[in-house]
Amino acid sequence: MVPTNFRFFVDGISNPCVNLLDRHVENGAGNRTALIWEGENGDSSFYTYNMLLAEVNRFANVLKSFGVKKGDGVAIYLPNLAEAVIAVLACFRIGAVYNAIFSGFSENSLKDRLIQFKPKIVITADATERRGRPIFLKEKVDRVIDSVLSVQAVIVVNRLQEKITMQDNRDYYWDELTKNASIHCKPKRIEANEPGIVFYTSGTTGKPKGVVHSGMAFVIQNYIYAKYHMDHHDDDVFWCSADIGWLTMHIWGIAGALANGVTTIFYEGAPDYPNQDRFYQIIEKYRVNKLFTAPTALRMLKSLGEDSLEKHDLTCLDVISLVGEPFDPETWHWTYDVLGKKKIYINNTWGQTETAGTPLAHAAWLTPMKPGSAGIEFLGVDLAVVDHDGNEVPPGTLGNLIIKTPFPMLCRTLWKEPERFYSSYYSQVDGAYYASDLALIDDDGHFWVVGRSDDAFNVAGHRISTMEMESAVLEVNGVAEVAVIGIPDKIKGEVPLIFVRITNPNKDQEQLKAMISNSIIHQIGKIAQPKEIVFVEALPKTVSGKIMRRLLKEVVLRGNIKGDITGLENPEIVEHIKEIIQTKAK
Repeated sequence: MVPTNFRFFVDGISNPCVNLLDRHVENGAGNRTALIWEGENGDSSFYTYNMLLAEVNRFANVLKSFGVKKGDGVAIYLPNLAEAVIAVLACFRIGAVYNAIFSGFSENSLKDRLIQFKPKIVITADATERRGRPIFLKEKVDRVIDSVLSVQAVIVVNRLQEKITMQDNRDYYWDELTKNASIHCKPKRIEANEPGIVFYTSGTTGKPKGVVHSGMAFVIQNYIYAKYHMDHHDDDVFWCSADIGWLTMHIWGIAGALANGVTTIFYEGAPDYPNQDRFYQIIEKYRVNKLFTAPTALRMLKSLGEDSLEKHDLTCLDVISLVGEPFDPETWHWTYDVLGKKKIYINNTWGQTETAGTPLAHAAWLTPMKPGSAGIEFLGVDLAVVDHDGNEVPPGTLGNLIIKTPFPMLCRTLWKEPERFYSSYYSQVDGAYYASDLALIDDDGHFWVVGRSDDAFNVAGHRISTMEMESAVLEVNGVAEVAVIGIPDKIKGEVPLIFVRITNPNKDQEQLKAMISNSIIHQIGKIAQPKEIVFVEALPKTVSGKIMRRLLKEVVLRGNIKGDITGLENPEIVEHIKEIIQTKAK
């Protein structure tokens, strides 16, 4: 089998939406609660499987009225609204290929993704609420939409009833389109390997990569994975705390949850607003027994102290699963001992946008837990840790994580970039998928994934490219050179730290810091704001001009460099940077 052209369930015909909704209705579970939505201000709404199917059919008919057919692109630029779930399921139903875009992204990030994806329809909202303030999404769309020639219509959810500009014959309100639409829509016949999802992830070149997944394989394998990772049962109340703009929510909050017929929660606001214990409030209010979150969220809860925790009855919790970044043993023990009162199962997992689900994990209540471990090889996967020549390394040895054989929900290609797909994932180790993560296997067969091996890092579970960050910094007038590294953070896992050489040493550095931060927010989003900006006389480089970010990271984390630096063009600059870091640490 050619690793970049694999197929599963060949000529199998079904529909993802049928497996997520119709199947439960037909089996007599139509009146079970499928979806609970809660806004930041406490507003909420509930959908049974019958109700959700009716709304999905309405919107599927709306999309069809705009000429959307199987294979057409639909972009979803929404926060965690019920309409976002409905839009995803409607695309599945008619065979459209959807791309969900994080609503916190800047206009530039939004534009880059829309231009590359070329959607026929864009779905957005007038605004969303975050920490009590409106964030105007339609305005961002308006400022970039003229650059996206493929778009024929913009459908707007009137979330906050804000006054916005609506262009005739292009912009339409969701509720006006759906109020007279039929609640019946025949599902499209979908072959098991046809594309259904495109999700963008940062590449080391700074240009986002459009990861393509088969809609059917995505649903089928995540049905099995969620069933065992979460120990799902019909009466579960499940909350995935991720944003709809990240594939995690589609894996767990939509596919995994609805395929297993459970109740899934979508929360729109910040997890610590208007009160720090909002996260706990939601668990207690809905009696959440299955939680999927990120280590960042648990580190945040741990930082609040036990007083906030003791105010709430969280005895409903049964299983907590995690993904997105390494999970430190200290927070694992706090989660088990304090949050879970030693009565919960913790399932730390590993996965990527490219793997869809989590091929490294445990089976809840079936396999032994090990604090900090990312789990064992799960059903249908074959992973290994290898050296730079592709040879497997002994247990306990750090190396490069690879996937030796494909599995159904593994990404099939990059959207309109098949050559980049091969070079990004299959050119490093012959015949295997190269994860660009560093890992080791212990004597018990547990995998420990310790971080990225390429120039990217995870902030609160969100992967950010150093190239993308550096490009934003270099746009600031007065910046000559820049290097960005990710450093550990107790709450977010990793945060960016920026080294900058400026053109004019006399320039106001505080003003320049503000300009750099503003550029990053504009180009990428607030998620990428740096922990600190450090001004230096020069950056360590090889004789060929390559900036040695690895050395900068060693100086920050260790205080010194163990390796030989005589091959640098400017080895003396390392001492200069060490002095700056040591001074800041005092």
